[in-house]
Amino acid sequence: MRVYVPLTLPGLAEAYKTGELGAGPLVAYAVTPALREWYLSDDIEELEYAALNRAAVASLRLLAADAEATRRRVVVAVDVADGAAVADPDRGLDPSALGEVRIARGVALARAAAVHVDADDAEADVAAAAGALAAADGGDDDAQFVVDGAEDHELLWFATQEIPNLVGLGD
Repeated sequence: MRVYVPLTLPGLAEAYKTGELGAGPLVAYAVTPALREWYLSDDIEELEYAALNRAAVASLRLLAADAEATRRRVVVAVDVADGAAVADPDRGLDPSALGEVRIARGVALARAAAVHVDADDAEADVAAAAGALAAADGGDDDAQFVVDGAEDHELLWFATQEIPNLVGLGD
């Protein structure tokens, strides 16, 4: 099963150093029954893209909580065993939890299929979105417009071999 783990660049650097995406439990995003129902599609690529975007929003939340992190969203696509990622049935239709799954244990970074990261030119919009997130959560439409501006930037795809360069540890 493909899951999308939201991170920040410092979180990715830590995962690279330790070889693991956290010790667990991990929050990730995947194609869940609730996401399928919400998105109304049978196209697995569209559904995985929706799960990736849900993880990007979660990455934005991590950025909002870490003022020191570079303002670029990070999502790691990881393949785990089918039973390893579990959706909470009580939160299945909660709009804020669509696609959310929990993984009980840490996942080896070696299981990552790819890394998705904002381009440098997205930093200003992502910074503004992270700053507006609390107001948007409170119902401020103008703030929500700013948060949505981050979604105008597509996350770039990187091979796992490129992680050292992404986190500033490459040659």
